Amino acid sequence: MGSLRLENIRKSFGKVEVLKGIDLEVKDGEFVIFVGPSGCGKSTLLRVIAGLEDATSGNVLIDGEAVDHVPPAKRGIAMVFQSYALYPHLNVRDNMGLGLKQAGRPKAEIGERVAVASKMLGLDKYLDRRPAELSGGQRQRVAIGRAIVRSPKLFLFDEPLSNLDAALRVNTRLEIAKLHRELSATMIYVTHDQVEAMTLADRIAILNEGRIEQVGTPMELYNRPANLFVAGFIGSPKMNFIPAATLRDGGASTVGIRPEHITVDAQEGRWKGTVLHAEHLGADTILYLDTEQAGFLTVRLFGEHRFGTDDVLYATPQPERIYRFDDDGKAIA
Repeated sequence: MGSLRLENIRKSFGKVEVLKGIDLEVKDGEFVIFVGPSGCGKSTLLRVIAGLEDATSGNVLIDGEAVDHVPPAKRGIAMVFQSYALYPHLNVRDNMGLGLKQAGRPKAEIGERVAVASKMLGLDKYLDRRPAELSGGQRQRVAIGRAIVRSPKLFLFDEPLSNLDAALRVNTRLEIAKLHRELSATMIYVTHDQVEAMTLADRIAILNEGRIEQVGTPMELYNRPANLFVAGFIGSPKMNFIPAATLRDGGASTVGIRPEHITVDAQEGRWKGTVLHAEHLGADTILYLDTEQAGFLTVRLFGEHRFGTDDVLYATPQPERIYRFDDDGKAIA
């Protein structure tokens, strides 16, 4: 069991209100990711759930019970931080089992739980090594293993992959996804990386300036963003926004078009533009166009295309993939 409910969570530091009324329900076994720009309040919210920060007002409920006045160690949570926070003088086995040892658990139980977590994370051959003898990815796996052995109600991850290089981030992301499937555990994960969010989450909560803008599955957020902020945040490269008048759409103020939903042609199309820069990535070609009617546009073409700087092209949006927003930035159905 590991359900979570947040009721009107507010948090202020002095006169600065960081969280502005957060309501959220996480089901048992669900993987929910908090994502948003720096300073949006996502890490503060995670710390409130963990009990490392006290909410100014509101309630945190785990399995239906309020834990606002329960210390972190008794909330049934385990947290994995951005820093590995391993004890350098202890080997992997002892680092993973230390929390259980401090809780007074029997030695046999500690050994059994460490063995299960170690096998799950592929750490068996490193159990006698110390942190200095491990790579960054291996250290992070030890930190995750330390959380697993505690059998918590909630796993809380605070940007656990940000210290890893690109290849290790991909590998560790796959391991976390596999771990979630094997444990069927409730996981709350904070990241600023939308790729992590889109590839790992059952649902994503997008935060902005202390508020949740939208909660939904990755594809719900991609296909049906609630407002301009969500539309611009989800998707890479980000969505193009242009005045609705460009498309003679009188019912909207702004229209949005994702880069992958624009076609280009050297002879004809809706908007004439000049290529300012082209990124040839092999699987994709990214074009940055300066158009006469729609201004600056980013276009994503699948595969390799031999367009280059100063080429004149015509860009045309796919009409069925145009997003419309009103004067307040809210999506128009």
